[in-house]
Amino acid sequence: MCGRFTLSTPGEKWTDLFDVELGRATTLPRYNIAPSQEVLAVRQRRGGAGRELVSLRWGLIPAWANDPRIANRLINARAESLAQKPAFRDAYRDRRCLLVADGFYEWQGKTGTRRPHYYRLGDGGVFGMAALWERWNPPAPSAGTRPGPVETCTIVTTEANGLVRLVHDRMPLILSPRDHQLWLGARDLKELTSLLTPFPANWLVSYPVGSFVNDANHDGPACIEPAEAAADDPV
Repeated sequence: MCGRFTLSTPGEKWTDLFDVELGRATTLPRYNIAPSQEVLAVRQRRGGAGRELVSLRWGLIPAWANDPRIANRLINARAESLAQKPAFRDAYRDRRCLLVADGFYEWQGKTGTRRPHYYRLGDGGVFGMAALWERWNPPAPSAGTRPGPVETCTIVTTEANGLVRLVHDRMPLILSPRDHQLWLGARDLKELTSLLTPFPANWLVSYPVGSFVNDANHDGPACIEPAEAAADDPV
């Protein structure tokens, strides 16, 4: 799965990669992005006229959901069953996006002794993770005005490549820049089949980090410090 990721690279350094403008997007460094938080996503503008950078809440709420707490169970979507799962199939067909990231975490071991590992590109650059988004309208209260719609997302995962498999059997579906437009704009889902594969292991580097990152309330460069450099974990 993918349960945490980072985006510490200044926005000005990656807008060209995704062919978007920052606009009013907040791009403060973030080292421990967790479910239920706001994330930056790139998607096609309505009508297909270019791309836009938007803020989405991580944890998908399907349009048909009655209870928003379903988002807690839908932070990831398995690539192998996107077209079959009721929670994902409509978004897979019509509402695909890319989450902007420059690293992600996976945990190794059993609960209570799990050790976090950090993964990034070998050149330290930014990448796009395949994702789906939805717009959910909360039910109207018994009295008063209906709340506005909520836009949420889920990260698509695939089987792990050789590097990540040493720690976990799943990883986020990372897409090469040359495949961004196909993911965002394809109308025939058969065109996407070739994209649903693990990212090459030799393009990633990884190392264990300290337990500071285990708490989703923690943020800052300490999250990505190598474990040997974080002997005195601040938790």
